[in-house]
Amino acid sequence: MNGEESTAGIEAVPYNMADAWVRATGHLVKSAVEVNRAALATYGFVDSDRTSGGQSVAYARPEWELHREAADEGVLTVGDRISFSKTLTDEDVAAFADVSGDTNRLHLEEGFAEESRFGDRIAHGTLVSGLISAALARLPGLTIYLSQDMTFLAPAYISDRLTATIEVVDDLEDNKYILSTNVHNESDKQLIKGEAVVLIDPVPDPDAE
Repeated sequence: MNGEESTAGIEAVPYNMADAWVRATGHLVKSAVEVNRAALATYGFVDSDRTSGGQSVAYARPEWELHREAADEGVLTVGDRISFSKTLTDEDVAAFADVSGDTNRLHLEEGFAEESRFGDRIAHGTLVSGLISAALARLPGLTIYLSQDMTFLAPAYISDRLTATIEVVDDLEDNKYILSTNVHNESDKQLIKGEAVVLIDPVPDPDAE
């Protein structure tokens, strides 16, 4: 064996190891993504709201409703509108109280809430405004919240069917947009009005190696 052959053999080992590591890592990443999707499915989330080509990156539930009015499905332009609807359940309110730590009796105790100005239990205002974030997640691309101004006009009660509607009102360029953000109940009573500024990034590909 001469020196040249010996050197070639030494160089081949790290190259092959690196190549194997890259392929193994890619396989592990893909496997982790599939495991995450399977876990989410056990909680009732489905992939029907997650599409490619610059569209929504959000999961969905069958009982949720989504409507989009857009001049171009893959491009965000002034005048585009998205609405997201869901029914607020007792489980939603209890879960939010636990996660947020806001265990105000107004949200959790029937008898206590009946003596308040509202006459019944109401949902947390932040829970209601969260529907705006849900609508934002259905914009084409990966939406990043930069700011949100809002005014609470009326309460939401347990079992109310609520709809958050966002509309692009201005293009600030550099993928930044101003949106109107509103929430109404099933009687079309406005509960929240506001305005948000968002940044839209390209959708990352978790399956890419």
